[in-house]
Amino acid sequence: MKPFPGLEYLASLFFLLMAAATVAGALLAVLSTIIIRGVCGLALCCFGLAGLYYFLHSPFLALMEILIYVGAVCITIIFAVMLAEPEEAKEAESRANAWFWGGAALVVGVAIFWGLSNLSLTGAWPAEVTWQGKGTVEDIGKSLLTTYSMAFELISLAILVAILGALAVARGGRSRA
Repeated sequence: MKPFPGLEYLASLFFLLMAAATVAGALLAVLSTIIIRGVCGLALCCFGLAGLYYFLHSPFLALMEILIYVGAVCITIIFAVMLAEPEEAKEAESRANAWFWGGAALVVGVAIFWGLSNLSLTGAWPAEVTWQGKGTVEDIGKSLLTTYSMAFELISLAILVAILGALAVARGGRSRA
């Protein structure tokens, strides 16, 4: 008897969930008129991409996606928007609506935690991973600092421009008094 009846479909389900999160986050980031919601969409898109990288057996790239884009860029944009002076205070959502979404988030979180815990405790784990030579963190680090150092610096400049652009957008609605 198999430890988990739907184990053969789990990889397909994970891929579809991560792809859906990536597309939904990208649409939210592009179509949202409120900056904070757009940044949340960007973060969701980056988490989905990190999941896809992990699905493709690139855990280092997945971790760097989360650390750099979600941990640095999105959080910096959120702080820039929060530190900018607000145009006007918006109306708060109704308490019933907040309770509904809070409860829904709790149910989804508990379901995900239970499913992952059950899978990790009862799933069949593969044999020991063998070393493949290329693609290690050490090789990636050496390549970034020697062969691809110019691309590495250009990426850091692109991130700096994105942060400055977010500050300019957040500051654009304020008067220059």
